[in-house]
Amino acid sequence: MNVSEFTQQILNNPKVQALPVMTYPGLDLTGIKLHDVVTKAEPQAEMISALAKKYKALGSVTLMDLSVEAEAFGAKIIFPEDEIPAAIGALVTDLESAEALCVPKVVGTRCAEYVKGMQLAKEAVPDRPVFGGCIGSFSLAGRLLDINKALMATRRRPEVVHAVLKKANEFLKVYIGAIKETGIAGVVMAEPLAGLLSPASIEEFSTPYVTELVEEFQDENFGIILHNCGNTVKQIESMLKTGAFMLHIGNIVKMTDIMPQVPKHILVAGNIDPAGLFNVGTPDMVGEATAKLLDEMKDYPNFILSSGCDIPPKSPIENIDRFFAELDKFNADR
Repeated sequence: MNVSEFTQQILNNPKVQALPVMTYPGLDLTGIKLHDVVTKAEPQAEMISALAKKYKALGSVTLMDLSVEAEAFGAKIIFPEDEIPAAIGALVTDLESAEALCVPKVVGTRCAEYVKGMQLAKEAVPDRPVFGGCIGSFSLAGRLLDINKALMATRRRPEVVHAVLKKANEFLKVYIGAIKETGIAGVVMAEPLAGLLSPASIEEFSTPYVTELVEEFQDENFGIILHNCGNTVKQIESMLKTGAFMLHIGNIVKMTDIMPQVPKHILVAGNIDPAGLFNVGTPDMVGEATAKLLDEMKDYPNFILSSGCDIPPKSPIENIDRFFAELDKFNADR
């Protein structure tokens, strides 16, 4: 994928296109078990291929699993039967343990299986860009420090947070480098924990570290989509500073508060509620919300219709069907 050409294609197309962050709904299409998907490459690619065959999305997005990078460092991970894996506890408690933290290799970790899954997904879905997934710098640091303690540490022990962030970026450079070597189109970099920071704090603890990664890896053939599902209304300036070619916005904000802040040449995707609508809502609820958002965004050529975050496992396929049907209805009149 050529990033500039991809962007221009969106900007010049009068029809709105969709790029929902959806992988887990493929479980119901394939009958694959969740545990197999989060541990093995082949089921990931099979699931992504099944979704691509059913839906005319702008691209395919691989798993959003914010536990794999922390697990590589040695964090304890729980694997609920019907939920996405999660990191628990803290590996780092003070500056000494932060500085002693060993930066892992990708080989031999679950991350390696995810890299392989991205490669297989690219081969299985040749007709559109495939975007991998990785965690953002502060969100990874938060899982190594414990999320609540990380937020407190930004105020009380910032030197500890910065020490962990440096280690996090060392690893993310290795991981994203391995992802880029697969030849996929780019990554969705999930930085949700940054959404809980103040505008001043995100400038200190997230923006410079994400910018470092964007500057190292984003080029004409590899784009970084920066995802933040927090309260981003006052964080858009910081997100834009990273240089990511696309922003992905969560559903706790209104896109009408976001789009006026973004230059027209920067792509922005969002933001139908993945939990409250896709997962537990009805098709009519999804349809109504999608139609409303499309109408609100009709004057923004840089808008891409999406979910506000990854659509959870066990979300009814009927709700996703209605999302795409509503988009088709909207585009038929353009």
